[in-house]
Amino acid sequence: MSARLTPGDEAPAFTLPDADGNKVSLADHKGRKVIVYFYPAALTPGCTKQACDFTDNLDVLAGAGYDVIGISPDAPEKLAKFREKENLKVTLLADPDKKVLDAYGAYGEKKNYGKTYMGVIRSTIVVDEQGKVEHALYNVRATGHVAKIIKDLGI
Repeated sequence: MSARLTPGDEAPAFTLPDADGNKVSLADHKGRKVIVYFYPAALTPGCTKQACDFTDNLDVLAGAGYDVIGISPDAPEKLAKFREKENLKVTLLADPDKKVLDAYGAYGEKKNYGKTYMGVIRSTIVVDEQGKVEHALYNVRATGHVAKIIKDLGI
C-alpha cells in the first residue's frame, strides 16, 4: 500500500486504456485541471451513482476548466458496458493491475463488516494545470460527493 497523496505533491503520471481500448495519459490533460476519481467496480450501485453524478455535472465542471477521469480495476470491455448502460460521459480508464490505484494511494487495506481485506479505496484527487495535487480526498462517499467537490472548489 502506497502513501496517500497530499496537496502540493506531483500527481503520478499514468497511461491507461479507456473503455474503447485507447490509451489515455494524465499528460494529455496538461494545462487543464483534472478530477481523477477512483472507484471499486463498474455496474455496482454506489459506483453507478457516483459516475452518473459526475456525468450530470460534467458541463458545470468542464465550464470551470475541469476534465473528469474515473479509474477502476475493471477491464475496458466492462467499462464500455458501464458507459453504454448508464449513458456516461466521463472518461473511464481501466487499471486491472492496480498500479495507478496504488500510486495514488487509492488501493489498500479496508474493513467491512469486521473483515479486513485489500481493495479500492473510493478516492478523488484534483490535479492542477501543472500536474500538482490540489486536493486529495480519501474514503469518500459515493452519494453527494460530486456536490461536495463542486462546493469545495467554489464552482
